[in-house]
Amino acid sequence: MKAIVIHNYGGPEVLRYEDYPDPVAKSGEVLVKVAATSINPIDIKRRSGAMKEIFPIRFPGIVGVDVAGTVQKLGPGVNGWSVGDKVFAFADQTYGQLCAVKAVNLAKVPDGLDLVESAALPLVLTTGAQLISEGTGIKEGQTVLVIGAIGSVGRAAVFAAKERGAKVVAAVRAKHMVEAKSVGADWVISTEDNDAIAKLPAVDAVADTVAGETAQKFMGKVKSGGIFASVLPPPGNAKEYPSVKIVSVGAHPDSELILRLGQAVKEGKLKIPISRKVPLKDAAAAHAAIEGGLAGKILLLPQM
Repeated sequence: MKAIVIHNYGGPEVLRYEDYPDPVAKSGEVLVKVAATSINPIDIKRRSGAMKEIFPIRFPGIVGVDVAGTVQKLGPGVNGWSVGDKVFAFADQTYGQLCAVKAVNLAKVPDGLDLVESAALPLVLTTGAQLISEGTGIKEGQTVLVIGAIGSVGRAAVFAAKERGAKVVAAVRAKHMVEAKSVGADWVISTEDNDAIAKLPAVDAVADTVAGETAQKFMGKVKSGGIFASVLPPPGNAKEYPSVKIVSVGAHPDSELILRLGQAVKEGKLKIPISRKVPLKDAAAAHAAIEGGLAGKILLLPQM
């Protein structure tokens, strides 16, 4: 098959479009013909070597965690799936024409949801929802502040929190204030408006997707005994707030979750913006565009 192959850590230029051995569906796996994958921050960090201590690449290797496509072959012991089924999943090594996926991680693409566009969903939906459920543990009637609510993970977090009956404060940059009013939060606040932040009542939990100095601003807004959950490293000032519990969240596959939230996307209740659809062979240029500040998901299509 053709794939984006990495032979060493580095910049976007290390992403090479070349021949690579076809993956084999082992016991409990399904071989998927890839319709699309998408670029996530973890792909960029793995490619650069920033995550080599946690998620090393065995060279020559392939990155990518989002996949949408059709079932091409069933591995031994797989039941409940048929060749031709349209599926999407949180997987691994998805930057190729084929991908072997654990059958338990597969979800059927909801009728009416575009197969290619569904590739934008698995990781961000999973991460955002688990940031709320496993990170903040927010309950009905409580208030959670989502930092970076306009991003893909942030949007999913807002949706998941509202599903649980929580009140949500969306914290975004000033230039995104108007757009943030459409993500479903109860209030919107600018991360750059220090006066507004100072006046903000304490919240039960913070769900952080940004980290850095922005996250530090909101450590003091968590109630005593509250939770600051993040998909990134904890704020540098976390030790100054010993009464706040710091929770680190790492996403893990959940096929039922992406099916449920995928249905919400299909129904227009949740929107994950897609900025571009480009051929898989142009992955290097797409990585460079994201590192240059391009917002929204970029989909990589093997068949373009």
